[in-house]
Amino acid sequence: MNISFDKKRVIVTGAAHGFGRAISLAFAQRGGRVWACDVLEDELAETHQRCAELGGICHVRQVDVADRDAVMAFVNEAISIDGVVDILVNNAGGVLGQVGKPLEKVGPQEWESIFAVNVKGAFYSVQAVVPGMKRARWGRVVNISSGAGLGISLTGIQAYASAKAALINLTRQLAHELGSWGITVNSVAPGFVRSNPTTEHQWASYGEAGQRDLIESIALKRLGTPEDIAYAVLFLASDYASWITGQVLPVDGGK
Repeated sequence: MNISFDKKRVIVTGAAHGFGRAISLAFAQRGGRVWACDVLEDELAETHQRCAELGGICHVRQVDVADRDAVMAFVNEAISIDGVVDILVNNAGGVLGQVGKPLEKVGPQEWESIFAVNVKGAFYSVQAVVPGMKRARWGRVVNISSGAGLGISLTGIQAYASAKAALINLTRQLAHELGSWGITVNSVAPGFVRSNPTTEHQWASYGEAGQRDLIESIALKRLGTPEDIAYAVLFLASDYASWITGQVLPVDGGK
């Protein structure tokens, strides 16, 4: 299976490291014209450099996806330079440095900030790209959810599990709303991957015994990589997945 995205316009949010960087590199390497955003400017610059080293095209912008106006401005800039966005990957999210705590000790801002990035950010981004996709009668939206949205979160963070579950249902809802225009909306639900400082801290917190238990709970007996997630995104964004929409693809090594 040879997947190419020659001249396709691709937006990737949360692209400073981890999944977002791997996804940006994967599209750029296959001919996509990537527009990558994040709040982490320095690491975003490294994503840009890595894409350039591969001979790929990757524009980067510092954007907070929880800010609707900033999202709209970013997408409008991409459209004004490159044309209609063909593919949107909503990867921005995460736990924002939070740790698990009893629910009665969770403050309103802690809850709301996780929903703002993981759910609102995805919704705003889809709102921004969909008018062009409708005119083109073609588009791909891939939302990066989590195994936490299908079950429980290993982090113990209630807002994270709830936000990822909301993103999964948003995926299903939008698939039915947008299908008439040839736009597919799917989700990749990663298992535990050591992909950024937060997951490295989480991994260390398990200790040797906990790390062994986690790996033993995986059918393939190994952790995944950011590239494993990126390859799933490539498939769902490709023509090979043209009759797949409203689906959640767990990429977790087998549970």
